[in-house]
Amino acid sequence: MFDFGPGFALLATPAILFFFLGTAAAFARSDLVVPEPVAKALSLYLMLCIGFKGGAEARAAGLHADFIVAASLGVALSAVAPMLVYGFLKRFSKLDRPTICAHAATYGSVSVVTFAAGREYLTAIGMAPGGYMAAVLALMETPAILTALVLLNGADAGGPGQRRALFGRVLFGAATVMLLGSFIVGFTSGPSGMAKLDLFIGPLFQGALCFFLLDIGLAAARRLMAGGRKLTPTLLGFAVAFPILSALVTLGVARMVGLTVADGALLAILAASASYIAAPAAMRLAAPEADEGVYVTSSLAVTFPFNLTVGIALYAACAAWLWE
Repeated sequence: MFDFGPGFALLATPAILFFFLGTAAAFARSDLVVPEPVAKALSLYLMLCIGFKGGAEARAAGLHADFIVAASLGVALSAVAPMLVYGFLKRFSKLDRPTICAHAATYGSVSVVTFAAGREYLTAIGMAPGGYMAAVLALMETPAILTALVLLNGADAGGPGQRRALFGRVLFGAATVMLLGSFIVGFTSGPSGMAKLDLFIGPLFQGALCFFLLDIGLAAARRLMAGGRKLTPTLLGFAVAFPILSALVTLGVARMVGLTVADGALLAILAASASYIAAPAAMRLAAPEADEGVYVTSSLAVTFPFNLTVGIALYAACAAWLWE
């Protein structure tokens, strides 16, 4: 029997509750606001922590064969998923291109909390995944953002000169430099560097995350109120259907490439998740005109609770059946 309990408890973590506090404050017409320079600094700080920790964990994982297979598949999924999201929303929604690209980054990247809940759940039912999956998580956060930035900046890129300019904007933009640069620094310095920055990357990160999600909640709710009914039934359906489809496709591919049932299940959980930290932080810098009231609310208020309360157990059951 599969237990749906662990997901509900994670909805009560401080960071998630601060998001809901921000939305409640905005809907109540509170004058609470996080100053723009502080919000930008928080975005940069979170990306630094995420990139550095991911690099250090990838270094610690080493070149284990199962890790290489899982990481390769995860990176490929993260890079391709935004193109599918972009194509679907461009065809079936009336959203502007920056908001579609922000959606693409959000649903191509991954959720750290969903990963933690999935690993806890799988371990509890006797399907403990490999420890290197934490490095796979880190590697899957950035490719989707880079793909989304190409989609955002590349629609009108024609000749070689324009393509070079596009490459420069994507490669040297603030979000890319902070994510990839921090990853390289973390990978280079490894566990010793992680130990030196333990306080900065660990406990302080949680407090900054609470502030960040408070601001995201405020901005998302205010944009949602100002923007009318942009969160349509189509988008709500997408926020549930796309994660399920992503998880099922991932399970099939993971089975074919020989991953264990536990690693395949956790990779499916990652593919089904949607980022509410790294992708919004990056897109806030790269595409400030994108409507947070749509893509953040879709990710955090629809996909996230669905995965925690129903999705994780569903994907685990599908994995157990497929690997029989």
